[in-house]
Amino acid sequence: MDSSRNRVIPVAVYYPAVLPASAATGGQPPKLKLAVLSHGYGVKNTEYSFVARHLVAHGYYVASLQQDLPTDAPIPQGGDVHQTRYPYWKRGVENIAFAIRALRRRTLVLDGQPVLLLGHSYGGDIAMLFAQEHPALAQRVISFDNCRVPLPRTRQPRIFSLRSSDQAADPGVVPTSVEQAEFGMTIIKLAATPHNKMCDAASARQKQEMNQWVSRFLETE
Repeated sequence: MDSSRNRVIPVAVYYPAVLPASAATGGQPPKLKLAVLSHGYGVKNTEYSFVARHLVAHGYYVASLQQDLPTDAPIPQGGDVHQTRYPYWKRGVENIAFAIRALRRRTLVLDGQPVLLLGHSYGGDIAMLFAQEHPALAQRVISFDNCRVPLPRTRQPRIFSLRSSDQAADPGVVPTSVEQAEFGMTIIKLAATPHNKMCDAASARQKQEMNQWVSRFLETE
């Protein structure tokens, strides 16, 4: 509960069942990195377990936020969506910022480093806006096919995006090949994964391909 906004933020968390002790930490379990995941519009925060569990294997404590509540007004479908949807994206940014603070207060196994952000579609737009407004809080940002908010042209945080086989982003959202090279960004086109399948609805093969690309991004300096 964010009492300052009187808003409940449901969170599904994923973490290792057992934290191994480490000699480097004096026999104590090592601190976990925090990853914050935002769902696509109309998809629940619990419908990304395939990537959440994959991130746990990479040493992350994953918090998947439910950005929209049944009492919220639907996101606008008409007009200039970059203007009409901004308050909704901004609310999502505030949800993420609050969740990071609250989780670190309550979860002693988390480190204090900048976080990994992930988001699908609408949630990817929220993640990219967060990266623009709070770059010091994000270490890496992964978009699963966001289509509205431009990917920040920056080297910090590191930016990665998986693009679907069937939807095109708005002009200027995806960087050009020249910009990708300049800022060290990675953009991958998935040949056989449509936009609406970039969640637990994907096939086993599609999930495996997405997770493999996520691993490559996380393992690069």
